Amino acid sequence: MPLMCGALEIVGEPMTSIESDMRRQRPAAALALFAVVVCTALPSYGSQEASGREGAVASRSPLATQVGIGVLRQGGNAIDAAVAMGFALAVTHPSAGNIGGGGFMVIRLADGELVANDHREKAPLEARRDMFQDDNGAIVEGLSTASHLAVGVPGTVDGLLNVLRRHGTLTRQQIIAPALALARDGFPLPADLAAQFERLRGRFEPYPASLAKFTRDDGSPLAAGDVFRQPDLAATLARIAEHGRGGFYEGTTADLIVTEMARGGGLISHRDLAEYRSVWRDPVRGTYRGHEIVSMPPPSSGGALLIQMLNMLEPYDLASLGRGSPPTVHLMVEAERRAYADRAEYLGDADFYDVPLARLMDKDYARSRFADFDPDAASRSADIGAGTWPTESPETTHVSVMDAHGNAVAYTTTLNLGYGSKIVVTGAGFLLNNEMDDFSSKPGVPNSFGLVGGEANAIEPGKRMLSSMTPTLVLKGGEPVLVTGSPGGSTIITTVLQVVTNVIDHGMDVGTAVATPRFHHQWLPNQVRYEPGAVSADTRTSLEKIGHVGFRETPGIGDANSVMRVGDEITARSDPRNAGAAAAY
Repeated sequence: MPLMCGALEIVGEPMTSIESDMRRQRPAAALALFAVVVCTALPSYGSQEASGREGAVASRSPLATQVGIGVLRQGGNAIDAAVAMGFALAVTHPSAGNIGGGGFMVIRLADGELVANDHREKAPLEARRDMFQDDNGAIVEGLSTASHLAVGVPGTVDGLLNVLRRHGTLTRQQIIAPALALARDGFPLPADLAAQFERLRGRFEPYPASLAKFTRDDGSPLAAGDVFRQPDLAATLARIAEHGRGGFYEGTTADLIVTEMARGGGLISHRDLAEYRSVWRDPVRGTYRGHEIVSMPPPSSGGALLIQMLNMLEPYDLASLGRGSPPTVHLMVEAERRAYADRAEYLGDADFYDVPLARLMDKDYARSRFADFDPDAASRSADIGAGTWPTESPETTHVSVMDAHGNAVAYTTTLNLGYGSKIVVTGAGFLLNNEMDDFSSKPGVPNSFGLVGGEANAIEPGKRMLSSMTPTLVLKGGEPVLVTGSPGGSTIITTVLQVVTNVIDHGMDVGTAVATPRFHHQWLPNQVRYEPGAVSADTRTSLEKIGHVGFRETPGIGDANSVMRVGDEITARSDPRNAGAAAAY
């Protein structure tokens, strides 16, 4: 084991001045958390399901999960745990965990208050509507995904620190300490990360700092079991621990980001970084069969669409129809088709565009939208609406946390594509996002996903790009019963929809609700994607007879790491589709 843990310290590199300051400031509490959390993280990679009465966490990264449960065990609340996991994911799950990207967090506090933090990236102030077009107005392939121009102003650090400052109970030094130790001292590289590093080597090669981070010192591939150390990232985390947001958006780290932008023609300036602020928003709220649904508002489209689809489904008895039956799949596909058509037309950053949010989530509107539903015939997408939308890559990641006091956190974060732009900031050790591709680069022209956007999501300086991320809480009698969310781009919203209906309509426990095979429709293309077992041969035949087309089996949809409370028992479940972990006590 690369880290040797003592009762009150971790043996490794000599302490930085920042770590020394941390120990002087909180000689007992900070040091105890620093040692115990990391020491419990490294020997065990956790399990897929765990239950307890005091708290539970689930994430894509076993190490981040151990960090989260360690924070809860040390007396932190669910907000502390979620923020610590956010920083840890930047170290242990680099394809999506980040400090160079952004995300959304929906929180239910112990006193019943519901809040949401939006730390989505923003377009730089020098961004232009036509910045990804050539002189003839044609889209330049790769410019919005694989260049310095693709990078939006990162929001994660400001958002996580803002959340911690307002609703956490521990200091940022305590919260960042586990991630800092994992970056500085390293951890045994899991096989899936080693394979990803090797597969993406060609994408890292144009950027020396990226290649150096994801290979050995001699340039040869890192192998499973190698100790993966990230000293530049550790130094960046240490600056954040010492200076707060100023350790990222100002000073040395900001200088390194702006220098990296100049190296490749990017647009992010010192002003962009200094002026970035996360935003507190009111969560969107709806009801479904006696439960309250609480989710993320714009610039996420997820919460509004989730509530809209549940409103369309509520008049129908899905429990009697049966999960996976032809009538149930038909109903859900038709609800998805209509909701995603509305997404294309109406949703964007509400700070820049007048989003008709109340109407989209109104139950009467849902009934009118579903008035042309025919139980015996599929709709034609061409008759429903026009246009489509940009989306995230499946490499987004989600964290769910609940504690015994009633705090519950749903947190989804992303770099957009896996490993974002593939650009590591030289000297700072972290990856930059490529979220600018989530804007509509040109009305009517497909983005890198083959999807088209419109005016609501056009590029504007300072604007947040539209998202599908859907961190969601389900309450019963005002108390949290389910925390869920997922990566998966356009499939995020339908993944969350199915987890929620599996629990409420079909009475599943959280493990079954998360593991049950899923299907997805997104209006355009007119196609039903489904996992093995989600749509039986007989169901597919029945659906084809009434006009459904474009069936395509896919190996996996979503990664819905979730937490559920039943009575006093809190159960966390990591999605079996990936190598995550759950923990509870």
